[in-house]
Amino acid sequence: MKPLHCLKLTVWVLALMLITACGTQGRLGRRSGQLTKQTTSRTDKQDKQNVAQQQTAQTDGETDAEPVDTLVKEQFLQRVSDNAQHARFITSKIKFSVEVGNRQMTLTGNLKMKRDDVIRLQLMAFGFVEAGRLEFTPDYVLIVDRINKQFLKVPYAQLSFLRNSGIDFYMLQSLFWNELFQPGLSHLADRHLRRFEAEAGVDNDVVISMENKKLSYRWLADRAAALVKMSNVKYDDHFGSVYQLNWDYTDFKPMPNSKKVFPMQHKVTFTTPQKEVKFDMVLNYLGNETDWETRTELSGKYRLVSVDEILRRFMSL
Repeated sequence: MKPLHCLKLTVWVLALMLITACGTQGRLGRRSGQLTKQTTSRTDKQDKQNVAQQQTAQTDGETDAEPVDTLVKEQFLQRVSDNAQHARFITSKIKFSVEVGNRQMTLTGNLKMKRDDVIRLQLMAFGFVEAGRLEFTPDYVLIVDRINKQFLKVPYAQLSFLRNSGIDFYMLQSLFWNELFQPGLSHLADRHLRRFEAEAGVDNDVVISMENKKLSYRWLADRAAALVKMSNVKYDDHFGSVYQLNWDYTDFKPMPNSKKVFPMQHKVTFTTPQKEVKFDMVLNYLGNETDWETRTELSGKYRLVSVDEILRRFMSL
């Protein structure tokens, strides 16, 4: 595949995967669960093990195998919440790997994030020329295709599949920043932790869950370190169509001037009944650069495209 075509394709693939994480044509990504077969199998095993452990605890009086006691659960969830970053900025050079069907693309780029303000992904051509940009702010989503001078800029409220499923900037921020989240909340207070459930999983993991109308969510957290290792959102429309988003975190490294750690590798799988998109993002380092503009301004040379046009491109891949 030619490099420029690869870059252009990657821009729109990433855009569709991240923007429509709640469903193609209005239904992507509700109800938590597992995106991949491997993750689904893992969660099924966890559910069975949790039932067996609960039955054993009831029979033998052993309750320390899982955080089901209210106080223990709240203490663990508080530890997970306390692991959230205090940094105002996170920046890094990154390497992308995107896979759609039998097509695979590997590119370099930049990740720039400012807490509660912006998430920006830049894709680079030949290592030094920006070819595409994805920018998420609390008010709008911006996608820029610099190769063809095209862009999409739209408020979240005009994207029905985002609005109806509760996906907003703050949920996306929590996914990028490796944190727990609740739909409709910009920040988690201690009182919000009561809505989460927590049960023992396999391999020293704790399964954290929450239901919200038609949506449900799952997280895996390490019992010892209380670090989020996986976030999962799943939607089953009750007609046999399942949409899932799975976000795995590995290779945790210390943040600059902090005792907190951050995942250097993010593996994202987005599945619809028609498509499966895999997106890996590897950070080269952890920085907190502040000398950059947090809003992108475009000249009149760029042409505005519609969401429907992007959806058609995505579904034709």
